[in-house]
Amino acid sequence: MMTISNEKFTAQKDRRKFIRVVIQIIIILAVIAICITTFFTLRAYKTFTPQNTKISGDKGFITLAYFGVERIGNQNLIGVERLHEHLQALKDLGYVTITQQDVLNYYQSGKNLPEKSLLLIFEDGRRDTAIFSQKILEEMNFKATMLTYPEKFEKKDTKFLMPEELIELEKSTFWEMGTNGYRLAFINVFDRYNNYLGELDPLEHAKVAPYLGRKYNHYLMDYIRDEYGIPKESYTKMKSRIAYDYETLRDIYTKSIGYVPGMYILMHSNTGSFGNNDKVSAVNEYWIKNLFKMNFNREGFSFNQRNSSIYDLTRMQPQAYWYTNHLLMRIKYDNNQDLEFVKGDLNKQKSWETLKGALEIKEETMILSSLPKDKGLLRLKNSSDFDDMKLSVMLKGNKLGLQKIYLRADENLNRFLSVHILNNVLYVTQKNGDSEKELFKLNLDKHDGKESLSIPEDKKAAEMRELETFVKYANSAEKAKIYSERLKDKNLENAATVTAGAEEYIPDLSVHAKGDRNVSLSLKGDKISIMIDGKDAVKDLQVFNTKAGAVYLETAWGGYGWSQRNLADDVYDGVFEKLVITENTGAEKEKILFDSSLHGLDAVEFKLKKLWETLINWFIVNL
Repeated sequence: MMTISNEKFTAQKDRRKFIRVVIQIIIILAVIAICITTFFTLRAYKTFTPQNTKISGDKGFITLAYFGVERIGNQNLIGVERLHEHLQALKDLGYVTITQQDVLNYYQSGKNLPEKSLLLIFEDGRRDTAIFSQKILEEMNFKATMLTYPEKFEKKDTKFLMPEELIELEKSTFWEMGTNGYRLAFINVFDRYNNYLGELDPLEHAKVAPYLGRKYNHYLMDYIRDEYGIPKESYTKMKSRIAYDYETLRDIYTKSIGYVPGMYILMHSNTGSFGNNDKVSAVNEYWIKNLFKMNFNREGFSFNQRNSSIYDLTRMQPQAYWYTNHLLMRIKYDNNQDLEFVKGDLNKQKSWETLKGALEIKEETMILSSLPKDKGLLRLKNSSDFDDMKLSVMLKGNKLGLQKIYLRADENLNRFLSVHILNNVLYVTQKNGDSEKELFKLNLDKHDGKESLSIPEDKKAAEMRELETFVKYANSAEKAKIYSERLKDKNLENAATVTAGAEEYIPDLSVHAKGDRNVSLSLKGDKISIMIDGKDAVKDLQVFNTKAGAVYLETAWGGYGWSQRNLADDVYDGVFEKLVITENTGAEKEKILFDSSLHGLDAVEFKLKKLWETLINWFIVNL
């Protein structure tokens, strides 16, 4: 019996091993197939012609500049799937890409462009951008400009494209070249406590970025100044410093790819000229007009027409977290042209009336994009008699913004109970004809158990991070030793805590900060209970026992955050995933009033798709 049992165990083990090997082989073959289709160009770009593209009058053109592309996407780099959705929507709307030569012809020769013209740009010259966007460009028949920093050529940084790769990209016919300038560097930098940090390169800047204030500038934008704002260099030295960057850029490009790219983007944009100082601006203007054929001098708006200079163009930088309708909403209000928003699942759309904004439904997720400086608003049809109910939903819009659920609401929203999260704070409010009244408020950082940090503690942390950075990147052993001694002294300092009476540090929310909250509520009579992420937020909160009413969903931008680019994105994507509403009768099986979740074979297919993507991504990262 023991022998038979061992043989059986061995056979089962061999079968499991065989199955694992087969699965691994399938995944590896899939990865190989993806790599083949990713790395090999199989088509050639076909330019627009008057025969296949509508050209009538001066409709201008839009310019979109993506920071970069990654397979999954992160805070700054857009994922492949999201980029495909963006560009597919534009193609479906009739947009065609134009080239730098088309722009030159538009401004210099008065030649009209297609009615829906897109100048597409990818910044920073990242290798992964070329890899992951190439096939999308081929599929859409879109052409793009790749911007680079020639300083990266000298440093042989493997994250960035080298000259021989840029030449190959041009040969593919889907790319042409541009430049972000010689390098990315920062001057006149202060942290948020007004500590002067001086000049930082990108690595130093990245280390201290969490503690920076609003005061910093790009290397070419101003004089290098001391902590009092007084220039540390003469006019002649400033002029020479800036000229060095342009001359070096010119020489490296000429040597490495044979010419200086015609497109330039001056960093940072939106100064109103070519720098924050008139003398600096004049130096930049001289070099820009001598080296380049066009310059993007503004950022935040996508639309360009003939009434702007070819050296004062504007571009929009779509963020990695933007859903498709977010992009379309911004474009629509930039050029004041009507366009159709993406809807997704048309069957599920029938359950909702879109009163403001744009709604897209994908699988289990409802994305409601607000109007600029306004809101998005939905009403659930056939919900005007909803009274006692249970509701669960995952709110996945970014932290900076409003995602609001109206319960028992009348037609004009003069009477309702609301549960909403605004800028990472949970509110319960009620309105009954007069003004909206706050019934409950909870900071969700506190709900998560996050410890309060005092301003003195945060200031000490900032100064220690800065000293650590200066130690690591010091240009001499002597300076590193000085910074190390200061770091030791700083570490010994005592910083007053909140419990000791110090003022609490309240961080500003980043526009990129992801929100992901599981909200469930129970409303019965004059009591409401709410759980956030499986933990009680409020239990049996007293509310006015109003009449039955409808369910509405609302989204809105949560504020106007400052950035170095002097812009604020005023469109917000509220994301409602797995929204389920049931009656609250206490019965064992309560009636489902609405359910956006997938079920049956649809749910199985969706889960398998997600699992497959996870496996592929793991192999790509770890192989």
